[in-house]
Amino acid sequence: MTKTKIWLSSPHMGGNEQRYVKEAFDTNWVAPLGPNVTGFEQDLERFLGDDVQVAALSSGTGAIHLGLVLLGVQSGDEVICQSFTFSASANPIVYLGATPVFIDSETDTWNMCPVALEAAIKDRMAKGKKPKAIIAVHLYGMPFQVDAIKAVANRYEIPVLEDSAEALGSRYKGKMCGTFGAISVLSFNGNKIITTSGGGALVTHSKVIKEKAVFLATQARDNAPHYQHSEIGYNYRLSNISAGIGRGQMEVLQDHVNLRRAMHNFYQHFFASVEAAVVFSEPNADYYSNHWLSCITLASGKTSKTSEALRLAFESENIETRPLWKPMHLQPVFASCPYYGENTAETLFNKGLCLPSGSNLTDSDRNRIGDVLYQFFK
Repeated sequence: MTKTKIWLSSPHMGGNEQRYVKEAFDTNWVAPLGPNVTGFEQDLERFLGDDVQVAALSSGTGAIHLGLVLLGVQSGDEVICQSFTFSASANPIVYLGATPVFIDSETDTWNMCPVALEAAIKDRMAKGKKPKAIIAVHLYGMPFQVDAIKAVANRYEIPVLEDSAEALGSRYKGKMCGTFGAISVLSFNGNKIITTSGGGALVTHSKVIKEKAVFLATQARDNAPHYQHSEIGYNYRLSNISAGIGRGQMEVLQDHVNLRRAMHNFYQHFFASVEAAVVFSEPNADYYSNHWLSCITLASGKTSKTSEALRLAFESENIETRPLWKPMHLQPVFASCPYYGENTAETLFNKGLCLPSGSNLTDSDRNRIGDVLYQFFK
């Protein structure tokens, strides 16, 4: 008999989502606008604080694309991007005909290395190409070195697009991730900390930029009785139905963060007595991760076991795990793009594994996960 599948990170409904969705049906607000969209944006603005403005969109990828458009990125430009990330961080650069310039990670947060970032900017400028934007990512919910990255960005007057797709509910020095960029981006994909089934958001501190984002996201229709267009627009607005799911999810967001952090504590407790592996954790008290995904790396010299062997051990028990992101500079589609740094991201990819991290995992699930880990490392 096949054991029930344990997923890496599955959707987790709170219960009130259906009330908001039913309301949309009952009032016939099934179009890509309506009270749920406005309400969801306001819920996010309250949660993030810091006087932000939120535009709810159909995906985090669309939000990055729009963010780059709003930052003035055009064909022929260069945009700096963290290499150790999901491809959605980088793909929108190419949508615009621009070139990604990839940056290695540092070992504390696994995010963009400020030293490699500055080296890249200096070299691109020496080659006559000042980058138009910097896409920095809070990977797996871990905040990047915000102060250090922003100091470099400010020194060269290059705006930061903050990819906070994985980090809703994470904080750096007490301030919410998603509030640090010239433009910031959230994702509500099915595997994220909360979901709208699909969906994302663009976050800004400027009402003008938010209004421009919504204008571009709704096909850039000019203010006229007929359909008139002076700019290229996109179909990126979140639907009122999806936003209804989001409103219900916002009611349980902090609970989800607490449950994911508890799952991370479960792994920390298990691996406290296992020298062969290290649990990816906050480097110091400045960082507060939502631990969207709990990850480990196998310690070099402490074990001959591999992360791939552990992945297969889990797979044989119908438990989903996943290798860490394969760096973008190693992807065939980006092989010709510039890269700056050492081999930190590559080493992490080769040594690491994402473990089941969902907020809906049960004690029975944890027992099964623990059994696989015990058998593998004993």
